[in-house]
Amino acid sequence: MLNLYQFALPTLSAICAALVVVSIEIGWHVGVRAKGRGGANVFALEQSLLGLLALIIGFTFFMALTRFEARREAVVNEANAIGTTALRARLLAEPYRTESVELLREYARIRVEGSKTGLSLIDLPAVISRSNEIQEALWLRAKAAAANEAALLPVGLFIVSLNEMIDSQGKRLAHLRNRIPNVVLLVLIVMTAISTGIAGYASGLDTERTRLPLYLIGLLLCGVVYVVLDLDRPAAGLITISQQPLFDVASSMAAFSD
Repeated sequence: MLNLYQFALPTLSAICAALVVVSIEIGWHVGVRAKGRGGANVFALEQSLLGLLALIIGFTFFMALTRFEARREAVVNEANAIGTTALRARLLAEPYRTESVELLREYARIRVEGSKTGLSLIDLPAVISRSNEIQEALWLRAKAAAANEAALLPVGLFIVSLNEMIDSQGKRLAHLRNRIPNVVLLVLIVMTAISTGIAGYASGLDTERTRLPLYLIGLLLCGVVYVVLDLDRPAAGLITISQQPLFDVASSMAAFSD
């Protein structure tokens, strides 16, 4: 099956627009040649297909929007987890306090620097790899602190928040990888092309109808399909997820007086 995610967003949008234009033109010319034959049935089919297309668009738009909101919430949750872990790291005894805070500063910094590239976290394997290394280093320091610290409450709080921070990265990556199934997007694009083709055919049967409204409808449909595709591709188009929570937590950690 054709994988739509292998195409860049502008390319896929151009392909969708080209399919709509071609389907309208083919439908129009076939309809002009078939004037007077089956007009009522074609008009009923046109309305049914457009109604079905509206249902599919609403379904896919909801799927894309739900995933977009989950990704945005994941950024906020991860920023909060990093900030909480950094605050609790300051409760540890030396040398674990200074070492842990520095590691957490780097952890936040590499995420901020990665977001400035315009790529999502899943497209930055070096950032993920370094993040995993920092998580392991923090965990080793938490174990050492637990073994050497008489007062276990600060260490326990730190371990809990560190575990939440590690989990938050996994959840964020899972949300970034959770995209609309390829078959759903294929059905959306194919149905758009078929519906506009049938609309072009119905317009060709009616001498009082022109192609201008068809192109306006096609333009609107392509716009909606573009929004669905954009919502489903983190950092790939015009609709992006704000990384401001990570910027804020990185700034607050830089201001720590240790």
